[in-house]
Amino acid sequence: MLRCAVLDDYQDVARELADWDRLSDRVDVTYLNRYVDTHDELVGLIGDCEIVVVMRERTPFPAELFARLPKLRLLVTSGMRNASIDLAAAAAHGVTVCGTASNPEPPVELTWALLLGLARGVLTEGGNLRDGGPWQSTLGADLHGRRLGLLGLGKIGARVARVGAAFGMDVTAWSQHLTAERAAEAGVTLAASKEELLETSDFVSVHLVLSDRTRGLLGADELRRMRRTAYLVNTSRAAIVDQDALVRALREGWIAGAGSDVFDTEPLPADHPLRTAPNFLGLPHLGYVTRRNYEGFYEGAVEDIEAYLAGSPVRTLG
Repeated sequence: MLRCAVLDDYQDVARELADWDRLSDRVDVTYLNRYVDTHDELVGLIGDCEIVVVMRERTPFPAELFARLPKLRLLVTSGMRNASIDLAAAAAHGVTVCGTASNPEPPVELTWALLLGLARGVLTEGGNLRDGGPWQSTLGADLHGRRLGLLGLGKIGARVARVGAAFGMDVTAWSQHLTAERAAEAGVTLAASKEELLETSDFVSVHLVLSDRTRGLLGADELRRMRRTAYLVNTSRAAIVDQDALVRALREGWIAGAGSDVFDTEPLPADHPLRTAPNFLGLPHLGYVTRRNYEGFYEGAVEDIEAYLAGSPVRTLG
């Protein structure tokens, strides 16, 4: 009987969203529903496991962790991309890494939850209503007729663009290799430069893959280029936006507000300055956290394990 650990099952739903019983005659599955923040504790919990299932980047797997898990043979990640797994180290230690299907719609929907929440003061007004505060204390920002600037126009960015158009927004986009033809296909205008997009947009939304090119793409200089009445939303990766610069931008009023679903350290430390930054709407990385996505992730994990046990791994990474 092989041992399998399903990590970071925060909502404690993994066992009910897939048919793990298909593995019961060959695999003993354990579900861990809390974040483990040290390698020592993690190795103590999963050191005897041949199979580990991870949820996105919640628990990184660097080279030093693979070196401490000699029994590990199969690592399954939700989605087909996980920058926190050292794939070279996995290969060097004889570990097969497999992914699952993933849906682009949930992060699109959450992007608009953040953007609309910022524009209409939902956090402030909802809090006032519950706490007996003032009735109608904010003045909402319009979407119709305003400019939405998208940094990135991939599967998610293009869908965000369509929603913006439905609201009657003027949608522009920029990324390093985006062409006018590709932008036109998505029904948006190509911004002449990143700087032009930042300077002319009323709302800026980040939809880029984290890479050496995009890390720190928005720093203090870029945030200062934004309008003081503009809002920034990031549902991509925290490192694309300099977190210290973002805190300063909010505290000094460089921008009207910001919303983020991603952070430099997750779970977010209790004393992180973004928790108390003004005009900030933060969510605990919920972009992919929907029932349909989770069902696909965990069913895919069961399929990956079955295929591996049959000697024909599927959806391999690296």
